[in-house]
Amino acid sequence: MNVDPGGSIASLLQETRVFPPPVDFARSAHVKSLADYEALWNFAKDEPEAFWAEQAKALSWDQPWSAVLDWKPPFARWFVDGKLNASYNCVDRHCLGPARNKAAIIWEGEPGERRVLRYQDLKREVERFASVLKGLGVKKGDVVAVYMPLVPELVVALLACARLGAPHTVVFGGFSGESLAGRIQDCKAKVLVTADAGYRRGKLIPLKDNADAAVAHCPSIENVIVYERVKSKVHWSPGRDHWWHELMASTPPDCPPEPLDSEHPLYILYTSGSTGKPKGILHTTGGYLLGAHLTTRWVFDLKDDDTYWCTADVGWVTGHTYLVYGPLSNGATCVMYEGAPNWPDEGRFWRIIEDYRVSILYTAPTAIRAFMKWGEQFPRRHDLSSLRLLGSVGEPINPEAWMWYHKVIGGGRCPIVDTWWQTETGSIMISPLPGATPTVPGSATRPLPGIVPEIVTKDGAPCGTNQGGFLVIKQPWPSMLRTLYGDDARYQSQYWSDIPGCYFTGDGARRDESGNYWIMGRVDDVLNVAGHRLSTMEVESALVSHPQVAEAAVVGKPDDLKGQSIAAFVTLETGAIASESLREELRSHVTREIGALARPDEIRFTEGLPKTRSGKIMRRLLRDIAAGVESSGDTSTLEDLTVLARLRTEEE
Repeated sequence: MNVDPGGSIASLLQETRVFPPPVDFARSAHVKSLADYEALWNFAKDEPEAFWAEQAKALSWDQPWSAVLDWKPPFARWFVDGKLNASYNCVDRHCLGPARNKAAIIWEGEPGERRVLRYQDLKREVERFASVLKGLGVKKGDVVAVYMPLVPELVVALLACARLGAPHTVVFGGFSGESLAGRIQDCKAKVLVTADAGYRRGKLIPLKDNADAAVAHCPSIENVIVYERVKSKVHWSPGRDHWWHELMASTPPDCPPEPLDSEHPLYILYTSGSTGKPKGILHTTGGYLLGAHLTTRWVFDLKDDDTYWCTADVGWVTGHTYLVYGPLSNGATCVMYEGAPNWPDEGRFWRIIEDYRVSILYTAPTAIRAFMKWGEQFPRRHDLSSLRLLGSVGEPINPEAWMWYHKVIGGGRCPIVDTWWQTETGSIMISPLPGATPTVPGSATRPLPGIVPEIVTKDGAPCGTNQGGFLVIKQPWPSMLRTLYGDDARYQSQYWSDIPGCYFTGDGARRDESGNYWIMGRVDDVLNVAGHRLSTMEVESALVSHPQVAEAAVVGKPDDLKGQSIAAFVTLETGAIASESLREELRSHVTREIGALARPDEIRFTEGLPKTRSGKIMRRLLRDIAAGVESSGDTSTLEDLTVLARLRTEEE
């Protein structure tokens, strides 16, 4: 990643509203006060190995470690020589007592089917599918690719792989066969687990057809296991292709979990690069599982009687950590929903919360802004009183969306945990602890115990209060990525070379006088206007605070005079009408909110923005459109390819 050597990033956004933890919530929280948090954080900072050794007791180990950490920057080994199994920690240990009868997964399909798997049901399915994989020749170290809809069998497949020590790589079911093939080729997966098809907004996604197209270019694949989701007719290759249900019916269930080295690879997850091939993020067993387990317990203040819903697909790291490994290692009851939030109407999420009495909801700012655009009438029709905690993930949440989430969904009573982390970090790094941390709309607040971030200039010097700079992590942490799969050199240059001695996150940030962190977006997206470096997130937040704006994305456009001018792409609320007078009103609104320096030079109204399938806006594509050049680089994660064509033809 090339960091601009220019000065600090100017921060113009001001937010003064503070929401202390509700007294009743704090009284029963795992971390009950700011003083408790600070004592924990300081202990972790000053004595990290003692801190992590104490926390690691939360997991079940087959063999104790000989050393907590072996750190040869930038390569870490955590809990050296320790042995454990992630599948055992997520399933078997909960079946030793009454929790075996507790619901592990409550699943709802897009067409409306419902299933519940108790922990003992999940254990039986995981053991049997691990036996299936074993019977097909899968051994410890063999990679298994998974390309499925969001059904319980996807979780079963992951935990079965973990049981054997076969690293899994999940490819989101919305990806094309070409994207699937590239990922399989990189990790040389031996088996592919897929489905005949999946549902999305009432339409069928032809997963098996895409899988066939991919496997034709993947000689490493020896067997394809097909889960029958929709009973659609598919092409069949005898000897290579196998029905899930037939293998499960003919395979004995006994398959004990393999004791694995703490550093044994658990999974590879591919993320898009701005150019070139996607990066295979490698996470290992012990450290990753500990990070997932602890942060789920702390950040969501998870209790035995919670019904927890992370809305992310398992194709993304959020689904890995906060739908599978984190909550299941804690023995939680997890809701899984297969389909879109607006199918068959915009009330689907709220109906699910009401039906299952969901108490914790974890979703993305993109979804929250969509809910805002659709209108309050949809959540108002449903009883959301079961909710006690709300979470946000994926990108910085603008204060306007934060307040809507707080008032309309949380009824003004639920703390919001605005979480910052990355695929690379494995687990949440900066977030409120809901019983301890006063929250501020738009801020991820403070680092979790064991995480030591700093905001620095290009030369590594610490930035001052409210001075924007580059967000780095100063100490290793257990759930950190170990490398990029098969490419140690790229791992080192990508994350550890720009600011020596630190993990560079790629994000800009500032820290205010209260010690709260404000994530300002990717430094690649920073605007350089007349010598001033501005955060895209802050300009976008100012635009979205206007009552007629549903969503906005801001990019820099080459300008002979200023270096860059500000171009804004704006999606309006339902019923709002694009006009020249509204365009001028929005420019004036931004000036009032954060200053004339941030006033957009160009505002384009658009029906949609180019987003990844996880909901993040692809600003580099918008930069190309604003500059009038053809888009380059990886577009495999783009949700809707037609958005680009429409943007190029829409009138200003």
